[in-house]
Amino acid sequence: MTGSSRSRRTASCAGRCFQAQRALSGRKYLVTDAELIAALEQLRNTLITVATGGPRIESVDSEYRELYGRVSAELARRRIDNPLTYASLWDWYGRWSSGDLPTYQSRREFVRDLIGPPINMLRTGRRDEPPPTGWPRVDRTVGELRDRLAEATSEEQYQAVGLLCREAIISVAQVVYDPDKHRPPDGVQPSETDAKRMLEAYIEVELRGASSEESRRHARSALALAVALQHRRTAKFRDAALCVEATTSVINVSLPSWLGVVIRSSR
Repeated sequence: MTGSSRSRRTASCAGRCFQAQRALSGRKYLVTDAELIAALEQLRNTLITVATGGPRIESVDSEYRELYGRVSAELARRRIDNPLTYASLWDWYGRWSSGDLPTYQSRREFVRDLIGPPINMLRTGRRDEPPPTGWPRVDRTVGELRDRLAEATSEEQYQAVGLLCREAIISVAQVVYDPDKHRPPDGVQPSETDAKRMLEAYIEVELRGASSEESRRHARSALALAVALQHRRTAKFRDAALCVEATTSVINVSLPSWLGVVIRSSR
């Protein structure tokens, strides 16, 4: 059996496992911790094999994307941050081909280090709370959106999670944006609630330089995903979970600049 066939077969088995568990709607989680660990290991193996001479991306990307969405949703139900920002294998290709992961061994170690923490968390039962940002309004909003996501069961509740994500992003933008320092790329002065333009200006200045190209790309992608998902009318749990993960990623990208920020009491 070829590497491509094995990868597709394992991903398909993991997918059927997730589908079977959906029938047990009365359970707090749709899959057990052991099943979620197996799915995370499958994502890890797929990421490694395609980056080390294994199957071609186009032959396994569809199965990977489907499994990624389900794993992301299940991690969100458990309030565990998803360390994977690669929703497709082409996203992962952009990362490993950027130059700082030149060897097969470096790619294996990178993926194992990335996926190891949530697997260990599931095995040990220790779930650390996200660290506080240092700004009460953002911390309150992040805590509330995770609670709402865990409790949501209807389209309206999923949309409410998206609105909370929007509030969190606006709060972040209002803290990190300095109109004297951060000039929007399009030259338009943002309003107090124009989070997208404020954060784009912040990213352009604070993450400038060739060495920060990957960070800029990640920050912009996370911001675009969060903004797009929070306005989706036909929201489902997976949409809400991805929105929470993207919002958290935007916050994390902004965190370093907050350490020395004097919080303006007027905001």
